Amino acid sequence: MKLKVLIPTEVLIDREVTKVIAEAENGHFCLLPHHIDFVTALVPGILSFSTTTATEIFVAVDEGILVKCNRQVFVSTRNAIEGNSLETLKQTVAEQFQILDEKEKLTRSALAKFEASMMRRFKELGHG
Repeated sequence: MKLKVLIPTEVLIDREVTKVIAEAENGHFCLLPHHIDFVTALVPGILSFSTTTATEIFVAVDEGILVKCNRQVFVSTRNAIEGNSLETLKQTVAEQFQILDEKEKLTRSALAKFEASMMRRFKELGHG
């Protein structure tokens, strides 16, 4: 099967695989090459796949959509991080959340300053 994991900015994974394991709202499932065509909504969690060399690779995914059509498996998600082991993936995800949290704080601060500036300008217009 051909697995493609798509995030908004790039194709994160484009590989031949022998098996895909993911999680939907009703639990984990496994897709093999002769599995029927399938569409499901994914929940945030770990997607894993086996390569043609029997290597297991893990991907932390945000919620998204998985589509299996013939021998193609497409996963579309907002965020995904690939790792060779669960331990390194856990550390990478924690670091990424830290970065996102810092960016969110900076964004909120900039938005608050913008709102305060707009309110001052509206107040000045009302008195002018």
